Amino acid sequence: MSQPPHTHGPHTSRLSRLVNIGIPYLWLGLFFLLPFVIVLQISVAEPALAQPPYTQLWEWVEDGLLQIQINLQNFMLIWEDEIYLAAFLNSLWVAFVCTLICLLLGYPMAYAIATAPERRRTPLLMLIILPFWTSFLIRVYAWIGILNTNGLLNHFLLWLGVIDEPLQILHTQTAVYIGVVYSYLPFMILPLYANLTRLDPTLLEAAADLGCRPLRAFLRVTLPLSMAGIIAGSMLVFIPVVGEFVIPDLLGSPGSLMVGKLLWTEFFSNKDWPLASALAIVLLGTLVVPFVLMQRLQQNMDENQT
Repeated sequence: MSQPPHTHGPHTSRLSRLVNIGIPYLWLGLFFLLPFVIVLQISVAEPALAQPPYTQLWEWVEDGLLQIQINLQNFMLIWEDEIYLAAFLNSLWVAFVCTLICLLLGYPMAYAIATAPERRRTPLLMLIILPFWTSFLIRVYAWIGILNTNGLLNHFLLWLGVIDEPLQILHTQTAVYIGVVYSYLPFMILPLYANLTRLDPTLLEAAADLGCRPLRAFLRVTLPLSMAGIIAGSMLVFIPVVGEFVIPDLLGSPGSLMVGKLLWTEFFSNKDWPLASALAIVLLGTLVVPFVLMQRLQQNMDENQT
């Protein structure tokens, strides 16, 4: 005699829904919200010659009273001191320029890979991913030998006769741009490639049948439909570049300050954890703005397409 099929009750369905929703929120709470609260607590403390090097946010005093001490001087110092403001503006500018350069270089490369025959796509993608097999620090160090006064680039330009004497490229803003674009270009190419491969090729065929030239078809069909990949790649490049530390420290000049370098200095050299935490909070708040704007832009584009 056959057994009736087992049916899940409403309690099982509710439990499954709770688990599916609760695990991501638990992950975000443990690895984002909790560290953020800890950093926020340190940012409103005062530096102290102790371990850890900051005062406690609250403490019990006589008669069972709870004394809470909040110090907002760290945030006021960031806006009053020109060094920190200049570092923030320079970080945003470097991130914007490098994101734009990565987009101008990455879009043609992603488009070429997406439109290549399928047997060639995997080798081409491997060429993009191959640098990730090497340590990030080693790859940045390699650019020191390339951009140095006696490096490969200057020797090559002298051999071609383009220049008469070696150029000073290392320890300049140009070297920072080169290092950042080289390091983060794959983060722009891969989302664009994933987006371009999902485009329906019949749309371009229909545009050609209606008399649309290739350039106009690209501007009216391909580019708007690939905007989601552009937004994703731009966020993957812009957000980490703002807080980049290794590349400006190794390739940039001592005068080209960025937020990541200031954070390292305040944490490890000056031992001023509250000020460094305040810098991290302001940096996070600054990065939330473009992230929200990009998300809303992508939602509006999806609504218009539907």
